[in-house]
Amino acid sequence: MLVLACVGTFVVVLDATIVSVALPDIRADLGYSAAALPWVVNAYTLAFAGFLLLGGRCCDVYGLRRMLCLGMAFFTAAGLACGLATSPAMLSAARAAQGLGAALLMPATLTALTATFPEGPRRARVLSTWSAVGGVAATAGPVLGGVLTQWLGWRWVFLVNVPLGIAAVIVTLVVLAPREGGPGGRGRLDVVGAVSATSGLAAVVFAVMRSESTGWASPSVWAVLAVGILVLGLFLVHQARWTADALLPPGLFRLRSVSSANAVMFLLTLGFVATLILLSFDMQYVHGYSPLRAGAGFLPIGIGMMIGARTAGALTLRLGPRRAVAAYCALGAVGLTALAAFATTGADGSYWPTVAIPGTLFGIGTAAAFTPITLAATAGVPSARGGAAAGLLNTVRQVGGAVGL
Repeated sequence: MLVLACVGTFVVVLDATIVSVALPDIRADLGYSAAALPWVVNAYTLAFAGFLLLGGRCCDVYGLRRMLCLGMAFFTAAGLACGLATSPAMLSAARAAQGLGAALLMPATLTALTATFPEGPRRARVLSTWSAVGGVAATAGPVLGGVLTQWLGWRWVFLVNVPLGIAAVIVTLVVLAPREGGPGGRGRLDVVGAVSATSGLAAVVFAVMRSESTGWASPSVWAVLAVGILVLGLFLVHQARWTADALLPPGLFRLRSVSSANAVMFLLTLGFVATLILLSFDMQYVHGYSPLRAGAGFLPIGIGMMIGARTAGALTLRLGPRRAVAAYCALGAVGLTALAAFATTGADGSYWPTVAIPGTLFGIGTAAAFTPITLAATAGVPSARGGAAAGLLNTVRQVGGAVGL
């Protein structure tokens, strides 16, 4: 189960970051405008964030085996469509479909672990490994993206996951019996809640993304944002009063560890996702690096993330989740502050003091923080609501990243 969960996490996180280095080549080949190019990333993020709550609840209703297979199959097919795209519209649409597949798959990977491993030291070690895989994928993305773009072309940035996805679906079908991977059939799917949550989240994330090009004063931004907030408000009322099978059970927020962990996750991802994208642009557009060299420039960050994620489990058990999160976030903040300060040096700045050293600190701190945050966000949650808790945490993570971008 751990292997399947890690493979699912790896491909989802990898595909969110691998495209960053390939963006200049995609623009040149498909003819994207400067305003439309960010939607290669945004379409994926928008669909991912919008459907995560639905994906989490589907795990509780239909079972992990089905959702692992369905999510991975949908994600893989959409990745193939991305690699074969011949126009900006086709690529952006395929990226949105890939985000939907990721939203179905990602909660299933976390729910699989929390349902299999009870709370305690073993769960901490397992979630540390799961977080480490996500951290490796996040920083391996730009490195692998640079290699593939330089040697094989940008299309292989998307095609590289296809064989791995096919293999994962086959292994899931063979290894997990229909009754394994957590029982399904827990209540019904709240269709009204699913529609309102997805549309509300999508509207809010879209408005935030749109503000970058049109400004917050634009009616196309504040009107969509207002509609999104209104729909989300109706969604919360619906969950509290009008449905017996809530997509997001209000009782989750009464668990202090869950509400606090999600708040911290939102703040952490505000800076984490944007930093990786902005660093890629800085190295290529400001320093003039090739895609391969820019990808290699992320190696120190990746090494730092591996160190942080692998050591987080033991240190979290020793310090406790609360103190561990505070310490790790402080270390990540030091690295991020140094990266931001040194970015003002422009093309004259040397790579090692301006990127490598502060990037390593940033990688250690942020990757290590994900483990105690995940432990806290799933602590005390009944198994029947494990998918909902996983969907909530991943939704907060994606919305935070979208707002940061």
